[in-house]
Amino acid sequence: MADHDALFKLADALVTELIAAGKAVATAESCTGGWVAKAITDVPGSSAVYGYGVVSYANGAKESILGVKNQSLTDHGSVSAEVVTEMSKGAVRLSGADIAVAVSGVAGPSGGTREKPVGMVWFAWAMRDGTKVQVETSLEQFSGDRDLIREAAVAYALQGVRERIKK
Repeated sequence: MADHDALFKLADALVTELIAAGKAVATAESCTGGWVAKAITDVPGSSAVYGYGVVSYANGAKESILGVKNQSLTDHGSVSAEVVTEMSKGAVRLSGADIAVAVSGVAGPSGGTREKPVGMVWFAWAMRDGTKVQVETSLEQFSGDRDLIREAAVAYALQGVRERIKK
């Protein structure tokens, strides 16, 4: 069962820090299905720092909305560093936000392979640096049922934004 209170506290701290830093965040989500956006927008006052999110569960949405290259999807699959990098850049481009987080993974209970097991989640954080966009990625392996994997991914995504806005 998801710990909604813990996610709320994490999102609340993030919103407070974004407001203090004068920064805005956007989201590009696949396996979390909008849960990162929900966590942020559950916080009163979040509209000051959050205005844009994309749930791109299907590869076609990743391509048509976020600008993910078909070749990246073909060569690496939707659960890859290449794809989350392009998702995060697309979210920054579309939203004008200072930072965007992208999430794509295998939440299960099925769909896993030897190369990409259930619980494998890729993250990317795209950050504006003047006219350039810098991207950092991370691969994590979470355990538990679908809900626990997704909850852990949401928390990791939020914490990753917090860490990067403090830099």
